[in-house]
Amino acid sequence: MADLGVILGDLDAETRTIDDVVAALPASDWARATPAEGWTIAHQIAHLAWTDRKALIAAAHPEQWQAEVEELLKAGETYVDDGAAAGAQRPPREILEDWRAGRRQLAEALAAVPDGQKLPWYGPPMSAASMATARLMETWAHGQDVFDALGLTREPTARLWHIARFGTRTRDFAYKVHSLAPPAGEFRVELTAPDGSTWAFGPEDAEQKLTGSALDFCLVVTQRRHPADTDLVANGADVEEWLGIAQAFAGPPGAGRKPGQFA
Repeated sequence: MADLGVILGDLDAETRTIDDVVAALPASDWARATPAEGWTIAHQIAHLAWTDRKALIAAAHPEQWQAEVEELLKAGETYVDDGAAAGAQRPPREILEDWRAGRRQLAEALAAVPDGQKLPWYGPPMSAASMATARLMETWAHGQDVFDALGLTREPTARLWHIARFGTRTRDFAYKVHSLAPPAGEFRVELTAPDGSTWAFGPEDAEQKLTGSALDFCLVVTQRRHPADTDLVANGADVEEWLGIAQAFAGPPGAGRKPGQFA
């Protein structure tokens, strides 16, 4: 069973890594374009703040979630971009303070969720531990966009384990958002961790297998790298198809990255 306290601690560490970078930037650098089309660094941080606020509704006020869904239906498929664009209009210092306050409140709310309670979300309902993992995954992914925009290299850490596990658990979801039937059999996923050890997911006797670095796998399932620009090796036609549609985040299919973009 996932340890919520450990996940929340790792989420805090991940947000601080990104916070340290953007807090030191001059205001002009917040307008730098990131690999996400139309999104600047300001958009990325504003989006994290926006999503934390939405997660706070789910964790602390689930009775208000239906109204949130109704607003989503009114806004249509541009609701995520619209939220980021609105937030990015504010001064960088305000965006940063909003993100800091929101993530503190969310951590407190998630820690207070009773065991066994499922939280509503844009995808399937999830436990507090899964919600915290989802926030860690998205924080890391949007942080990657910031690092890429600044031409910085981020050292991989053991925190990637949460994202790698989440990436394997969301396999069938990726098929469903593409209106495809998931394969009947499970895959074996063996990843080289940052410390050189192996992280393994799925049955050892699975007919199809994926191998490679944990970093590259996390980059693919968050759609921050095209599979062609990674060291991932797919053994099986279904695994290869999955790499092309893998998506650990909720919402409609993402645009991902182009092959060769980060070769």
